[in-house]
Amino acid sequence: MSTQKNLSVGPAPRQQYQWDWRAAGNFMGGGAGAGLLLFTQLSGVKGIAAIALVLGGLGLVGLGLFCVWLEIGRPLRAMNVFLNARTSWMSREALVSVLVFGLGLGLLAGVSAWAAPLAIAALAFLYCQARIVQGAKGIPTWRVPLTVPLLVLTGLAEGAGLFWVVAAWQFAGGALVALFGVLVLMRWLLWRAWRASIAGAPVPALAAIDRTGIALQWLGSAAPLALVLVASFGTAQGALSAALLTAAGAVVAATGAYFKFTLVTRGAYYQGFSLARLPVRGVPR
Repeated sequence: MSTQKNLSVGPAPRQQYQWDWRAAGNFMGGGAGAGLLLFTQLSGVKGIAAIALVLGGLGLVGLGLFCVWLEIGRPLRAMNVFLNARTSWMSREALVSVLVFGLGLGLLAGVSAWAAPLAIAALAFLYCQARIVQGAKGIPTWRVPLTVPLLVLTGLAEGAGLFWVVAAWQFAGGALVALFGVLVLMRWLLWRAWRASIAGAPVPALAAIDRTGIALQWLGSAAPLALVLVASFGTAQGALSAALLTAAGAVVAATGAYFKFTLVTRGAYYQGFSLARLPVRGVPR
């Protein structure tokens, strides 16, 4: 991108270029990882599968934080992010991430009492991430109140999807499958409500959002819900049921990541401004 493109300012809406794929990577990896940690603790899974899932969740959170570290203009000053927790949601995200890693590593070391605190910390991490995006008041697709629950729910659905990718062969039914279906359905409905709330956003932003929305609604919501229903109430049993859940989880996670990438990099246009009354010499206003 050119410097001129970054510095162009005018009344017309313009796309933001300060946050690129690296910033999107933070929300993609961190959101899915936190959702995976939370869903894993809700599942009560034990043994090797639990270790793999917790390591995977921590790895995704770490990857997301590494992506945003790459974006910092002066990476050696990254520790300054911890100094402004009173007013900055980014600082709060960083502080909560320390708690997430501490609790996660303790759980891996055998401190089972830390499972519930880890789930709470993961949810807090998701909330901090959502507030970072919603706090950008100059971008209509980000600033609406529904952005916060949508991003939190997207992270939870992605995490649940990744859980089934890893553990579908161990858990092929029950309440966990129903919870997964509920999360996917809620994400679909909340996306539609959020889309209605940003109807006044710049046209290029809405065009990018709508292209992603097609994948999110049909490939990432309707299709997985159908697979979940077949796996739970149809004739699919055993390996076939696990395969259906694995496929459903994969597309839910992939479409959620695609939506967040688009929201940050292509659907983020500044509002622009308008001057309703202009001063003209010699003409009273």
